Amino acid sequence: MQYSHEDMAVNRDLEMARYIWSILKTQLTIIMPWGIDLDSIKVVDLGIQFHVQGFKHTGYVKVALNEGKDLFEISLLSDDGECVKFLDEVYLDMLVDTIDQAVEKTEDYEERLAEYCKGGVIV
Repeated sequence: MQYSHEDMAVNRDLEMARYIWSILKTQLTIIMPWGIDLDSIKVVDLGIQFHVQGFKHTGYVKVALNEGKDLFEISLLSDDGECVKFLDEVYLDMLVDTIDQAVEKTEDYEERLAEYCKGGVIV
């Protein structure tokens, strides 16, 4: 059975999305507060995209492999799909922390989290 170039590209993208998701899942206690909408997860060119509701960013996160550099690129997208922040040259071992800093972590993170857990209003 021969596969077309398109079939191979789709398979490559799917495998990369699974690989990135497996990396993210290794640190569930970090990614859970991002508020990932599991229904929004989709395969993109050499990566994955999903919707988050973090303290710093609400919108989409797109993670893709830059094959030439063998490093990851992270795009933070608005709900309308507009790129609001682009982070490149992200190493595998820094992927979760880099996304966390862009999506969730604030200088007063512990205070905001405590307030959120008490059911208070966060401004």
